[in-house]
Amino acid sequence: MPLTDTAIRAAKPQSKTVRMFDGEGLYLELAPSGGKWWRLKYRVQGKEKRISLGTYPTIGLKEARQRRDEAKRLLANGIDPSAQRQATKASILSREADSFEAVSREWFDKHVSQLAPSYGKKVRALFEKKVFPVFGGKHIAEVEPADILKAARHVEESGAVETAHRLVQLCGQLLRYGIATGRCKYDITQGLQGALPKVNVRHMATITDRKRIGELLRAIDAYGGFLPVKSALRLAPLLFVRPGELRSAEWSEIDFENAEWRIPAAKMKMKQRHIVPLARQSLAILNELSLYTGHGRFLFPSMRTDTKPIALESLLVALRAMGFGKEEIVPHGFRSMASILLNELGYNRDWIERQLAHGERNHVRAAYNHAEFLPERHRMMQEWADFLDGLRSTISLPAKRG
Repeated sequence: MPLTDTAIRAAKPQSKTVRMFDGEGLYLELAPSGGKWWRLKYRVQGKEKRISLGTYPTIGLKEARQRRDEAKRLLANGIDPSAQRQATKASILSREADSFEAVSREWFDKHVSQLAPSYGKKVRALFEKKVFPVFGGKHIAEVEPADILKAARHVEESGAVETAHRLVQLCGQLLRYGIATGRCKYDITQGLQGALPKVNVRHMATITDRKRIGELLRAIDAYGGFLPVKSALRLAPLLFVRPGELRSAEWSEIDFENAEWRIPAAKMKMKQRHIVPLARQSLAILNELSLYTGHGRFLFPSMRTDTKPIALESLLVALRAMGFGKEEIVPHGFRSMASILLNELGYNRDWIERQLAHGERNHVRAAYNHAEFLPERHRMMQEWADFLDGLRSTISLPAKRG
């Protein structure tokens, strides 16, 4: 006799599992704990099988019968409902595993983690806040240019045009990873060129007027503030490394015998080891500084603790105290200063670029280029230090060509 809702509600748990049959293989299984499960019994190639159709009362009698009828239709077409369900579940799991977000997180773990921690954190945050909410759930092969453009436009509308371009570039890198791992076939970002406004390139404030550079160098020499800050500023124009690399310099990285500062790959923006030749002037500053901070880890320890380096802001504050405004010079500007003037002086561009530690696209070559042009760079760095001495004394030296 077919079941009724009244009979199901009135059914009480027994000491053993009880089956209440409705017909055509559908029955309700009542457990001693009180739980009620819909089951369907059927045969495939003479073998008896069972599948669950849900729990009561979430699935009522009417819906349970509908699910039974759907399963019967599959059987009539030679399809095993259980096998169909497993295939559907596998498809869903595969789809989730190959969603844009899932592949992105896999890519983060394999590639973004190799970048500087601060940059890697920014990449993750950009995707989590601006990309995943828009199309992260889509299968990576089904993402369309319009999806990426929509996410990029949201960023652009906030005024961050450069970040919008970076978002498109990063999506392109992710899609190329998807191609390499067989999850998609095309880098659809190629069709987005020109879709976003051009970025207005902002150059770091720097000084290129030679007379004014001389005034800056003399001001640094006369600075009466914290010695590690003064020493860092004295070395900044001589070494022209990135401010973050300068402030975190450690005594263990300084090779006095070979007159080199060997910066580990982990500290570099492009994660490649870098060698900075040290001119006589740089060594003199370091020898003087070692009497003050040489017992500790960092060349430029914080005023509060020698277990941390000085803050970048301390260099900026010192420059302002000397009368040099933010529109004139920033700590990063010493790199631009050296790049512009060394090129003007006629030095080999490859030497300059290698000394600036600009990114190498060829990763195999990049693994070995830390020592590239090293003898030439030693000479260039010494001549650059001599040139700065000339500016400090208001004497312009002749150009030194490579």
